[in-house]
Amino acid sequence: MSKQQEKIAFEEAMERLEGIVSQLEKGDLPLDQSIEAFEKGAAYVKMCQTQLADAEMRIEKIMKQKEQE
Repeated sequence: MSKQQEKIAFEEAMERLEGIVSQLEKGDLPLDQSIEAFEKGAAYVKMCQTQLADAEMRIEKIMKQKEQE
């Protein structure tokens, strides 16, 4: 993944992250590839956290609007 992260759906990011975790758990990758995979995984975690925070804010906004009706 590049410095300018691609915009992907939450579900796709989770799927990719699960694949990376699976690869790392197997322990078959050479050290350099393991580090690269870990870096990609960390980027997907950050992406997912950001998307979840955005969703939470949207839900809170909706709930506040419903309370005011």
